[in-house]
Amino acid sequence: MSNNQDFSGKRVLVTGGAGFIGSHLVRRLVIQGAEVTVTVKYGSIIDNVRLAPVWDRLELREADLRNFDSLRQFAGAYFDCVFHLAAYNHVGASFLHVNEALQSNLVATANLMENVPDFGRFVYMSSSESYGYQEQVPFSEEAMPQPISPYAVGKYAGECYASMKRHQTAAEIVCVRPFNTFGPYQSERAVIPELIIRCLRGLPVETTTGKQTREFNYVDNIVDGLLAAAMASPAPDQPVNIGAQEEIAIRDLVTKIHALTASDSELKIGALPDRPTEIWRMSAANNRARDLLGWTPVIEFEEGLRRTVDWYRSFLTLYHAEGMALSGL
Repeated sequence: MSNNQDFSGKRVLVTGGAGFIGSHLVRRLVIQGAEVTVTVKYGSIIDNVRLAPVWDRLELREADLRNFDSLRQFAGAYFDCVFHLAAYNHVGASFLHVNEALQSNLVATANLMENVPDFGRFVYMSSSESYGYQEQVPFSEEAMPQPISPYAVGKYAGECYASMKRHQTAAEIVCVRPFNTFGPYQSERAVIPELIIRCLRGLPVETTTGKQTREFNYVDNIVDGLLAAAMASPAPDQPVNIGAQEEIAIRDLVTKIHALTASDSELKIGALPDRPTEIWRMSAANNRARDLLGWTPVIEFEEGLRRTVDWYRSFLTLYHAEGMALSGL
């Protein structure tokens, strides 16, 4: 695929398409005219509500990627591009679900590559968490990963398997490492939606001292990066960060969201202890994405945050309306 192609008429497979980033990617692909196949655990719109706007325009395949037999249905199938986003995606909870995290992030990746070997381009979504502890900030792709959670170990191991398959088969397999992402439809297990929802509902907000920094990327920018990785020519043979190379301290993020939501929530910054394994600074070196993918973020953080607050305000109007829980609506 060359940089000037879109996905009109292309056959595309998206795993994890009902997830936060995946659903945004799927909707973009449908808008571009792609023929999109999505793997889901259950072929029900109730279980995959993020895909509701395009549900009738998708080919749905019920599949558990951890189960090798479940993928035999793809025998003989060809896709112009495979986007592999399905994963166990909670860092903290992965310490309680080690086997599930490794099965979902490593074994599922291997199963997919062995059962869907015929494709034009394969984009594996790794994670910035693969870096772990690094002395140099921003994180460069040339740094040696030092993952520090079962989630990160599984994602990096999947990346290693993808790299091995590329060298074994000469297939166009691209590994990208998106940094923290936010936007509409994200679970409130993530920090930005959790903060927005608590502020909008007037609930107390408790945090650590918040000195640690992270970078946060609006989801549309990350989708742009994934599409760029699918279209770049030649296909990069090294991992590529997708991130803005901008940091914000968590305590500043809290006060910014508090102001944007015009909240009366009590802020208790410093009420929680710092994590013993805390990474104090995290941001992406993004020169490789710019040079190899032609990608730079388009939507600035402040604008993305405003859009996200507006979306969650509408979300709460629908799902936390007074009396809804009692009425069963």
